[in-house]
Amino acid sequence: MPQTSPEPVIRARGLTKTYGAFTAVDAIDFDVAPGESFGLLGPNGAGKSTTMRMISAVSRRTAGELSVLGLDPETHGPEIRSQLGVVPQEDNLDTELTARDNLVLYGRYFGLSRAVCRERAEELLAFAQLQDKAGAKADDLSGGMKRRLTIARGLMNTPQIFMLDEPTTGLDPQARHVLWDRLFRLKEQGTTLVITTHYMDEAEQLCDRLIVVDKGSIMAEGSPAELIRRYSSREVLEVRFGSDRNAAAAEEVAAIGRLAERVEVLPDRLLVYTPDGEGALERVVERGLRPTTSLVRRSSLEDVFLRLTGRSLVD
Repeated sequence: MPQTSPEPVIRARGLTKTYGAFTAVDAIDFDVAPGESFGLLGPNGAGKSTTMRMISAVSRRTAGELSVLGLDPETHGPEIRSQLGVVPQEDNLDTELTARDNLVLYGRYFGLSRAVCRERAEELLAFAQLQDKAGAKADDLSGGMKRRLTIARGLMNTPQIFMLDEPTTGLDPQARHVLWDRLFRLKEQGTTLVITTHYMDEAEQLCDRLIVVDKGSIMAEGSPAELIRRYSSREVLEVRFGSDRNAAAAEEVAAIGRLAERVEVLPDRLLVYTPDGEGALERVVERGLRPTTSLVRRSSLEDVFLRLTGRSLVD
């Protein structure tokens, strides 16, 4: 018999959320498969967090269809929320409780016994690499530790779907990588992850598949590698000539021919989309142009977003 795809754990069709005349989420369609790490990539204000709130059954949709674990969030909110783990943008720990007690108390909200909560808390403190901070007040933890504790707390009820809204915003690079490692481990265990982020490297690292969202609409959908292949070149040459000379140099740079598939003029630099970054730089120099700085890098989701919307993710 032919294999059939598993039913999606999240299914949205025409999902819409408006606030008066403002449309925050504009008739979007997407599915999330069980065990998938699914991302919503876009700038602040794109509608990512609004979508997460509707999935989490804490905000009613204005129009469209939404199914989470086969249930409608508007009629089965408590049942859905009991199967979700949620990590909000801002850590909302009880700062006067210890790390361990934050977990135990949260587990009690789900009706778990004290014994089960204590056992689960110790497991999750180890998972979050916080065993030695178990007795410390949450207020005394570093930013990265608080974020890991918030993630551990979201796992207390052994959720079927784990939702993370901008999980590493405000963290330093080392703390981000530690957090990524914890999320990789959840992926390996088969946990379904839904992640919103405006960090392109985070989406590339963590997401099996994602939607690129801007102004409430889906601009593109696919795996990070697919999106880069579809909308960008293999490499990007970044050159700077000075803010008052970049626009004037763009025409000369574009004249290098096939090695400049596309040239984007940003306020501080030119982006040359090319199959061969070093070759493109040589041709630029051969034309007598002397950039003050140059960098050859591979294409990223940032370039995909720029191609789709005409602006940067951090605009």
